[in-house]
Amino acid sequence: MTVPPRPDDAPRRRAALARALAKRGIGDQRVLDAIAVVPRERFLPEEQQAQAFDDDALPLQYGQTISQPYIVALMTEALELSAGARVLEIGTGSGYQAAILTELGARVVSVERIAALADSARDRLARLGYLVEVHHADGTTGWAAGAPYDHVLVTAAAPAMPEPLWDQLVPGGKMVLPVGGPARQELVVAWQQQQQRRQRRLCHCRFVKLLGQHGWQQE
Repeated sequence: MTVPPRPDDAPRRRAALARALAKRGIGDQRVLDAIAVVPRERFLPEEQQAQAFDDDALPLQYGQTISQPYIVALMTEALELSAGARVLEIGTGSGYQAAILTELGARVVSVERIAALADSARDRLARLGYLVEVHHADGTTGWAAGAPYDHVLVTAAAPAMPEPLWDQLVPGGKMVLPVGGPARQELVVAWQQQQQRRQRRLCHCRFVKLLGQHGWQQE
């Protein structure tokens, strides 16, 4: 039986995780501070909480995952957030990524296609004091009611960048998302400059598929 972390030990272990991410190349101190502060263990079932401080992705219900802390930090860093920035997150999952963004001062609208995950993440974030607007909907269509957004962050792999997400992004705003199929995925940061779309590769990655009207189709 896995023993959950002691409450007084969790801050030390989160700080150690942040130091490990710095050694892997995460250079934004604000992001590292958020990793050290946000209680990742609270976003996992009790039987998995002892693993919250490892730099690993972990399974959630309904075939979803909570992303590896390094990937969470890398995606967050790539946005280059300013305080008060409006961020559209596609794929709420457990709510951990949304909490990291909120800890950095972002105003987050998050869309989750699985109703039970959306409900549990909304409740969890509220209990922990993170003000995140969570909606149950097809994330590939974005959330037009809150547009435009300064940034878009997608936590599932799309076959291509969904057009509705581009339409809801402010000119010059950044989108970070994984693109590709099960065999090969690339994590990219994309933006529009002088009416041309540009992108920069961050790394290889592995995410669940982004299902929906402008993503992969349900098998």
